[in-house]
Amino acid sequence: MNFAHLPATGALEFLFLGLALLGLLTSSIYLCLVLFAARRYKSNSQRSAASVRQIDVPSWPPVTVLKPLHGMEPQLEKNLESFFRQDYPNFEIIFGVREPGDPALVVVERLRQNHPQVKSRVVLSGPPEWPNAKVFSQHKMLAFASARYIVMSDSDVCVGSDLLQNVVAPLLDEKIGLVTCPYRGVPAPGLGSSLEALGMSVEMTSGVIVADMLEGMRFALGPVTATRREVLEQIGGFPAVADYYSDDFELGQKIWAAGYKVIFSHYVIEHVLAPRSFSRTLADQLRWMKSTRYSRPAGHVGTGLTYAVPFGLLGLIAGLAIGRPWLGVLCLGVGWVNRMVQSLVVGWVVVRDRRALSLGWLYPLRDLLGFFLWLASFTGRRFRWRGERYSFRKGGKILAADRAQ
Repeated sequence: MNFAHLPATGALEFLFLGLALLGLLTSSIYLCLVLFAARRYKSNSQRSAASVRQIDVPSWPPVTVLKPLHGMEPQLEKNLESFFRQDYPNFEIIFGVREPGDPALVVVERLRQNHPQVKSRVVLSGPPEWPNAKVFSQHKMLAFASARYIVMSDSDVCVGSDLLQNVVAPLLDEKIGLVTCPYRGVPAPGLGSSLEALGMSVEMTSGVIVADMLEGMRFALGPVTATRREVLEQIGGFPAVADYYSDDFELGQKIWAAGYKVIFSHYVIEHVLAPRSFSRTLADQLRWMKSTRYSRPAGHVGTGLTYAVPFGLLGLIAGLAIGRPWLGVLCLGVGWVNRMVQSLVVGWVVVRDRRALSLGWLYPLRDLLGFFLWLASFTGRRFRWRGERYSFRKGGKILAADRAQ
């Protein structure tokens, strides 16, 4: 289109319209990829779940669950008890805390008394000596693990009684080095938490299944991962990821680079969100966005083309400006419906999150918010995490500003 005969303001408006149409095209292409990936994942998941039910193992191998804790959290007792209630013949749980006065230990001791049949213990890690405090705690706990099969899980995770069978079964194949699980968000009260939980169920899962379809799993997700002790040792153990914020991503990458397969499990877990102010919610999501900026810089830049609603909104503004409101409304409608379809297919069909059905009409707001957080992720490198100050370094490494390195 030749803008030479148009006033400068008119040319700018048509330029914005062109940018909006380009963004709607790329986001629609991304949606198509998501739909194909969702169909592929569901098909693979059904076969994987069926194969687990058909496994005839005379004696399931012993498993050690590593569970780092840091203070009280919503529904902490329910989350932890879901691991005590595993329908698995031989497992132990090791809890890790920094100090003996950690309030989470009150819950742990009550659960240990209520489930004396489950082998468990508490390991005090002391003040973290590595930038990533959680990884330091896991390293300390691993020294007391008795099993070859290791399952790592965050404290804000709730699972079914059949988790261990489903994540250990693939690891019986020596070619598979790590299993990581999808998750659906469980929100606290409030619109901000609901949007964040939808993002976990839909946005996060969409990116992972597309990556798995295009290049195979080369990373892991933190809430639940499972591996074998010798695989950890081959990549250098937990010290190999001690300097990274996204330690789970790096762990999966290093295991994949060592020649093992990384499996995105069919087993969906629940990620429970804590009640927080909206500003705190935004700060936490921005921190994650910044971590991807440093861990996967090229992919993070490309993420900007996967959003739909911001381009639809830009199209609405441009359409009104050039006197074609119907075109602007059409642009916004395309972007809005795009994200509603994504919420329905990924949030409900893939991870079975009922909120993706009832709140699917709100998911486009999450898409819009995510775009602005994506823009903000390119500003600065400092952040706060569990009350401490950090800064990002090249490759996703972090530096703790409040303690000696």
